[in-house]
Amino acid sequence: MDTIVEIEKLTSDGRGLAHFNDKVVFVDKTCPKDRCKIKIIKENKSYYVAELTEIVEKSPHRVKPFCPMYNVCGACGLQHIDYDYQLKLKKIIVEDSMRGVVDSSLVHDVIPSPKIKEFRHKIQYPIRETNVSKRILAGYFKPKSHDIVNIKYCPIQPEICDEIIEFIRENAPKYKINGYDEKNHRGLLRHVVIRSSSKTGEVLVVLVLNSDMVTERVKDFSQILYDKFDKIVGVTANLNTGKTNLIMTEKTISVIGKDYVEESLCGVNFKIGSNTFFQVNPKSAENIFSYIKDYIKQNFNLPAILDAYAGISVFGLIMSDISKSVVTVEENLESVKKAKEVKRENGFDNVELFCDDSEKFFETQIELNKKYDVIILDPPRKGCTEKTLNSALRLSNSHIIYVSCNPSTLARDLKYLINNGAKIESVQPFDMFCHTSHIENVAIIKLIK
Repeated sequence: MDTIVEIEKLTSDGRGLAHFNDKVVFVDKTCPKDRCKIKIIKENKSYYVAELTEIVEKSPHRVKPFCPMYNVCGACGLQHIDYDYQLKLKKIIVEDSMRGVVDSSLVHDVIPSPKIKEFRHKIQYPIRETNVSKRILAGYFKPKSHDIVNIKYCPIQPEICDEIIEFIRENAPKYKINGYDEKNHRGLLRHVVIRSSSKTGEVLVVLVLNSDMVTERVKDFSQILYDKFDKIVGVTANLNTGKTNLIMTEKTISVIGKDYVEESLCGVNFKIGSNTFFQVNPKSAENIFSYIKDYIKQNFNLPAILDAYAGISVFGLIMSDISKSVVTVEENLESVKKAKEVKRENGFDNVELFCDDSEKFFETQIELNKKYDVIILDPPRKGCTEKTLNSALRLSNSHIIYVSCNPSTLARDLKYLINNGAKIESVQPFDMFCHTSHIENVAIIKLIK
């Protein structure tokens, strides 16, 4: 039986929240101030999960999604909400995550993405094929499933990406390159990963293969792909034979052309390889780098900086001209190699690059009695270990700047730092992932001596 509720707020995972029978009820594809008919599909001791059956009265912030695949694709769950209101909702998500840890007055308004279409410069499409006709399917998974939405057009990524994927769909079977079957662990092509440059429009294509070698037919197909598109500067093959959800392994082979694309950030040209970490939204990422650089420049005179979980060392290399010395640490070897090339080409003599696990590297720095004025932490979604946070406190003379894509783990780690002698100056959200509930944050943390 349907019932009517009014959506009160948005949760951190993008679901609408309302109340029914003195319980919380979660409803997908809704917006605060929507009055909705819903159908309860799951009942828990303390909450319901419901599906939306009808919008009785639309929220003033509800808009028509601009993507034709919105209703079946799970990638951009907030497209039905106008962009300015998305930003306000994301600020509330951050404030809710920080409640009891950081005063809401310290959480600033969200800095918007410079672009809200064609902003995503890394795509990772799983590849499958139909059972009977053996047609190649490529796209994102449907929500809460591993069923492919065969996407022909995606407005959040550059148009060239759609063209390349369509060419692969149509032509891969001609070279006996079939789609992957994850149930039986058969089929050659598991994923196609595309890295495109917002600076040049150039593209690197990565074919993720269920193979331990690059066959002649893969080489031939890579050549055809490379010749077809002027914007493709290179094709690589990542070899992944594991029965795993891991998209890429560390084993990547350059098949033809370059093994990177160049991206320009804050006046420095960086090299982004097949398996190097780099933000999917370069223009929004540049806002973050500029924000942190401006803060350091205004508050320090030639500081010593430690950049941890550094990726291709963007933070460290960009900060080199306002720093006495910079040390970066990253465990991914390909990322460190690309960073060293950039360092050498630009003559950044005051930057040292290390390939190591950040937690272990911190311990070594403590043993060497090293000290830094600013430590930049940019960990994965799971955040930092208490051991790493303790080491950061011991290594810093003054400030820690924490960059996080997960407000909940950020709040956890900030609470630990506060309890161990730190003060939060501010939390600045940035919209890196438009039309989703995800939000990037930069926390400025001062040590209390």
